[in-house]
Amino acid sequence: MRKVLLFSVFLILGLVVSQVIPAEGTLKTVSNTLLYICLGFIMINVGREFELDKTRWRSYAGDYFIAMATAALPWILIALYYVFILLPPEYWNSWEAWKENLLLSRFAAPTSAGILFTMLAALGLKSSWMYKKIQVLAIFDDLDTILLMIPLQIMMIGMRWQLIVIIVVVFLLLTVGWRQLSKYNMRQDWIAILLYSVVIFIICQGLYMLTKSYYGEEGSIHIEILLPAFVLGMVMKHRDSHSQTEEKVSTGISFLFMFLVGMAMPHFIGVNFAEAHEGMMSITGEQPMMPWPVIIYHVVIVSILSNIGKLCPVFFYRDRKISERLALSIGMFTRGEVGAGVIFIALGYNLGGPALVISVLSIVLNLILTGIFVVWVKNLALRTYKEA
Repeated sequence: MRKVLLFSVFLILGLVVSQVIPAEGTLKTVSNTLLYICLGFIMINVGREFELDKTRWRSYAGDYFIAMATAALPWILIALYYVFILLPPEYWNSWEAWKENLLLSRFAAPTSAGILFTMLAALGLKSSWMYKKIQVLAIFDDLDTILLMIPLQIMMIGMRWQLIVIIVVVFLLLTVGWRQLSKYNMRQDWIAILLYSVVIFIICQGLYMLTKSYYGEEGSIHIEILLPAFVLGMVMKHRDSHSQTEEKVSTGISFLFMFLVGMAMPHFIGVNFAEAHEGMMSITGEQPMMPWPVIIYHVVIVSILSNIGKLCPVFFYRDRKISERLALSIGMFTRGEVGAGVIFIALGYNLGGPALVISVLSIVLNLILTGIFVVWVKNLALRTYKEA
């Protein structure tokens, strides 16, 4: 519980810093570099947890469908809410408004696998069906989010030959990840993983800078660090390296990441986006800020909608008890680093305004409530297994 609360504290602290000292120039470059490296470190560790029995690929296909539905429903609900509630009616038929909000609302899709696995394992549920199933669903949930970022980015900037290159790279990465799953006996201490993350960042950023110098910003090839880092974690031979030092460093990097995500948020307190950025930003970014009581109201509604969408597993796995399926679904409520990473990517497309603030604060609220979610899951699970 203390760890989850600290995630929220660091995110809020970063938000405060972003309003007092807006990140510009060298500070922005340094903070963004550190943010991407931290995100790479986190995604490598998520990939390391991705364990599959290839002989059971048909059952995993069913799990992926359920995970996809569990990620899609909150995403669609939030997108509808952002368009029809937050935007004026004249934008309801605007394709620009829809694609911006389809990208921004994607933050509601991913479950925080790292937080969830750690807490459920600490509760002694690691050998249960629920833990094993939620592990598969949460990882597939994150993977689906990463993959869907590709067509969303195509919608944002259009189909160009550079995006075809990105699709080919994504296909090759996934092929390598599946064929070489848990094959390579690589160093997996925190120093090595941090170094891998730095190398991946340099390759991705180097490719971006090189293509930008030849074709300009619009013609650059920008491969997000999420998928290469995740695939690298996939191909590593799994090891249970949960020493105290490893845990502390991993937690510290996650805290730093949440702080940097908050710090990357645009200056929004006292700013009229419509006047300050007229003709320069996105439709969402040009919307005027709302009063804080209204913002808080929308944060609560968005959080409720996103968690209603996460209840999909209740309607599947009919051979299990309803309490176990409900526990599985509630476990998917947790939010964290990957969702925050989606918001950071959305910032690159100038998506701002009240929708961005609501998205960030929704993640904060869900992080604060994670302890309650986990206790709820624990009570449902223990009651189920006690009855069995």
